[in-house]
Amino acid sequence: MPDDQLQKHLDAGRYGTPQVNPDEQRKYLGTFRERCYLSMTIAQMKDKDNQGKLLTELKKTPDSHILLNGQIAESLQSAYIQLITKTKHPFTVVNAFAGDQPDNIGLLVVAQEAVNQPVIDIDEKYPDQKTPEQTSEKPGFFDRLFHHEE
Repeated sequence: MPDDQLQKHLDAGRYGTPQVNPDEQRKYLGTFRERCYLSMTIAQMKDKDNQGKLLTELKKTPDSHILLNGQIAESLQSAYIQLITKTKHPFTVVNAFAGDQPDNIGLLVVAQEAVNQPVIDIDEKYPDQKTPEQTSEKPGFFDRLFHHEE
């Protein structure tokens, strides 16, 4: 065996098999960003409106798989497990890469291969459809003074 292959073999035995993008895998519950259709933080999961948005995404991606953060509150976790079970999508509760901070990923809708979605955040992908309030602009002082209509 040449020396460089021997050194690689020894390094793999000592340090473990090298991983591709370990920081990205920790952030995205053990998967890669390019495989994600939709992401929700723990704080976003607490918003009931996002459950409907999740159902919309699951209808668009029938072959997807859901990764659920195992560190979230049990009541929140069970609510999403019930919702996911009704759609008959496979899911996995991930504990190894999960964090419990509000800005940590709480739920991911993923594919088996890369899908390269440009936007995966639920708030950006499905913005709230609030109707813009119609404000009647009152004429300002100078408009009334100089544009006096008779």
